[in-house]
Amino acid sequence: QVQLVESGGGLVQAGGSLRLSCAASRTISSMNTMGWYRQAPGKQREWVASITSGGTIYYADSVKGRFTISRGNAKNTVFLQMNSLKSEDTAVYYCNLQGLGGSTWGQGTQVTVSS
Repeated sequence: QVQLVESGGGLVQAGGSLRLSCAASRTISSMNTMGWYRQAPGKQREWVASITSGGTIYYADSVKGRFTISRGNAKNTVFLQMNSLKSEDTAVYYCNLQGLGGSTWGQGTQVTVSS
């Protein structure tokens, strides 16, 4: 079973930037969607952004214009560039893979934005 490993979280001041990375442990199917979700304390997990294997990109309204999702050349990695961070972006960020084998989640990486 494929595993997803996230990295890049941390503590940043409001207005700052962070770049999250997610790498799959092995080659994944050519038909897939990779995305980022987040869960703030006391709240449900929410979708942030997705990118399909064909390159179509979707963003939640709350991050549109500030976050950029992209894939690496190896296609089994996905990145989330987060700019103009706000305190409300504080959450654990999870990488997700939707493929022929079903849905896979990473372990999550903490992002904390101080105001």
